[in-house]
Amino acid sequence: MNYIYRWSIIAALAGFLFGFDTVVISGADQSLQRLWDSSDLFHGTVVIAMALWGTVLGAMFGGWPTQRLGRKKTLLWIGVFYSVSALGSALVNDPFSFAFFRFLGGLGVGVSTIAAPAYIAEIAPAKDRGRFVGFYQFNIVFGILVAFFSNYIWSGMGENAWRFMLGIEALPAIIYTLLVLRIPQSPRWLFLQGKTAQAKAILAKAYASNEIDEILTDLGNEVSPGESKETIWEKKYRFTVFLAFFIAFFNQFSGINAFLYYAPRIFEAGGLGESTALLSSVGIGLVNLIFTLLGITLIDRLGRRVLMYVGSVGYIISLSLIAASFIFQWGGMVLPLFLFLFIAAHAIGQGAVIWVFISEIFPNHLRSAGQAFGTSTHWVLAAIIPSLVPVLFGWIGPGAVFGVFAFMMVLQLAFVYFYMPETKGVTLEKLSDQLLRE
Repeated sequence: MNYIYRWSIIAALAGFLFGFDTVVISGADQSLQRLWDSSDLFHGTVVIAMALWGTVLGAMFGGWPTQRLGRKKTLLWIGVFYSVSALGSALVNDPFSFAFFRFLGGLGVGVSTIAAPAYIAEIAPAKDRGRFVGFYQFNIVFGILVAFFSNYIWSGMGENAWRFMLGIEALPAIIYTLLVLRIPQSPRWLFLQGKTAQAKAILAKAYASNEIDEILTDLGNEVSPGESKETIWEKKYRFTVFLAFFIAFFNQFSGINAFLYYAPRIFEAGGLGESTALLSSVGIGLVNLIFTLLGITLIDRLGRRVLMYVGSVGYIISLSLIAASFIFQWGGMVLPLFLFLFIAAHAIGQGAVIWVFISEIFPNHLRSAGQAFGTSTHWVLAAIIPSLVPVLFGWIGPGAVFGVFAFMMVLQLAFVYFYMPETKGVTLEKLSDQLLRE
């Protein structure tokens, strides 16, 4: 088990870089818009959203290297992309070069949402799989917290503060890349490549002999001749695809990425000063971390569905209150409290569940393709929604925007009640069999 902890934590560090890279731009957001005197549309769709479009492409095509090169080599390349992106973004002097290097970082984010959860899910025991894959989500929110705090620290560095905010990411990116060299390939991936002896040797470091035999037997029963040519679009996988699409769809229609990208701007729109807005963003990161830890602790005890119920209700209440605070101009520190509640609801629900759920519902030979579909859905929406936020805030106002998000979470609650299965404690092979629809 110590080996599984070690390998999982190293792979999960891709999540730290994901969280840091996603949120670090929030501190530089308005400085870059002033520096390059760009319109809201140009700033939102080019300067800000290019990283997200890189993430979309990474998610769409990341299944290919994850399957062909293996989980480990893919994780290694992710570290390289993050390192180059951080250094390049900090050193450029024009918006188009900046967008290019942010795009590279986005590719790293997109591919990491496939490779890291897949790797961890494939090495973890069924009874602890939610918690182990949850390490990835924990690192995402830890990266978010560190990014918010880092932005606050560097904000006093003058007109070039944004360079320090973005460039510091290179340090953890290089450390992560070196650590990935110390983990083995996924034993389940090795089995699919016909390398049974190597897979068994890796499993032997963490599992008892009878457990290894059971895993290899289940793998042999799941993958029969000819199945390697299957796709996720087969009729029998229709329900699994449906589940992956809607959990990703509702994740983004909660407004979570829109908020994380524009947290200081949203706080300022609610009447807080710039410095207070940045400091409140640190509070958001801290709440996110605390409730993510709670979600990870509970996910294998209470199950995925219970956490999604709790999160959905929390979303509906908090988003409705946020919308009301803008509409009725309540002002003061009321808005940060409502936003803290929103983040808590996300962290204990969707935040703790999404990467675990998508990584475990597809069969082994289609996991990379299935995750690519689920994460692509997530990131296409994550690119579109935040890029429209500055325009929508100016057009219909923050209150209406958050009101729409609240309504979408009512629909999420219905999805969980009517369709979402419980997946805790079931082996990957048995779970994929249970979800088949002939």
